[in-house]
Amino acid sequence: MKLIKQLNTLDPGFSDALDALLEIQSENHQNVYPIVREIVDDVRREGDAAVLALTIKLDRLAVTSAAELEVSRERMAAALGAIDAPVRAALEASIDRVRFYHEEQKRAGGGHQDWGYTDSQGNQLGQIVRAMARVGVYVPGGKAAYPSSVIMTVIPAKVAGVREVILVVPTPDGQVSELLLAAAFLCGVDRLFTVGGAQAIAALAYGTESIPKVDKIVGPGNIYVATAKELVFGDVGIDMIAGPSEVVIVADNGVDPEWLVMDMFAQAEHDELAQAVLISKDEALLQRVIELIEMRLPGMVREEIIRRSIGDRGALILAQDDDEIAAIVNKIAPEHLELALRDADEFLPRIQHAGAIFIGNHSAEVVGDYSAGPSHVLPTSGTARFASALGVYDFQVRSSVIRCSAAGAVSLSRDAAILAAEEGLEAHARSAEFRVRG
Repeated sequence: MKLIKQLNTLDPGFSDALDALLEIQSENHQNVYPIVREIVDDVRREGDAAVLALTIKLDRLAVTSAAELEVSRERMAAALGAIDAPVRAALEASIDRVRFYHEEQKRAGGGHQDWGYTDSQGNQLGQIVRAMARVGVYVPGGKAAYPSSVIMTVIPAKVAGVREVILVVPTPDGQVSELLLAAAFLCGVDRLFTVGGAQAIAALAYGTESIPKVDKIVGPGNIYVATAKELVFGDVGIDMIAGPSEVVIVADNGVDPEWLVMDMFAQAEHDELAQAVLISKDEALLQRVIELIEMRLPGMVREEIIRRSIGDRGALILAQDDDEIAAIVNKIAPEHLELALRDADEFLPRIQHAGAIFIGNHSAEVVGDYSAGPSHVLPTSGTARFASALGVYDFQVRSSVIRCSAAGAVSLSRDAAILAAEEGLEAHARSAEFRVRG
């Protein structure tokens, strides 16, 4: 059995093979949906009692009241004081870079600042931007706790001006990541609850006696969390329905193939459904990558996960020219795209769809996960065709502003009355006509 699929754009069945590669065979959504629906309904109806019962049952926590599920700021501060100095320094450096990036993003405008103009009739028109009042952040917990996810979600919210950030994290069997608590303290999390799964999403969406209702929920989770976010959307905002993580690497022979292999492994070790795809016009490079995969995989701590991931969902694709490569990349619309090319800047304009783009040999995807600055919360499963990286704009709302002058109202209302009458809306037309008559 081959360790990884090898595709060639010249093969007659290439298009079908690529489609098959992009299909995700995950847990049956139809089986999960009724379970999540019941959990959401229970929490909405019973509040803290349901959250407590579900947390005791599913996460096996030895608690007797909902109050015990909240972690105080003092406890977070204690966790910060207990971590090793080099780890704290790395954590603080990452937070500083992520904060700086999102402050720059906010300053850049692009619809994220108030603006307006006055037309020739004296009407003032524009837009005002306001931060959401309260946001909920879901972060995976337990042994696989990810402090980086705290940084990448909470910091953009805080920079946007969100007044209160509520963080929820599962702690199965009472396992709490001290590093995660430390990150929460440094990022300015206002309240933290050791609740996970669909019950945490429902609690944030509808509120309980202890957990406040939020305006929007962000952050990654498993299929139960994703399904719950899908169910509560409309009653509350969400960032996205995230799928397995993925990377597409476009490379030429100017990059060390050892780097490429480890970049692929870094993606594959997330889980068996993660996807790592390498595309190149250089057949010798692809053959060397195959050899290195066989050499480097044995002995990796997550060897079995990587083996399953690259075997089931990974691929090496031999393309004939840049047009083919660009077409493949834009079809995949990957979460992460590495351009390990000598002429990466020349190739970049061909890319229409990618969550984050890493340009040049030295720009490993892993720096985007932890320390570069942009949020690592990115669109997956081809949704980069219409979705974007999490940013300050995800925590803001924009209101249109219309201030009519007396003279301007006459002209605008006359046109509005005519159009309203044509649409058969009598009251609309009369409302406008009153302004015309003065």
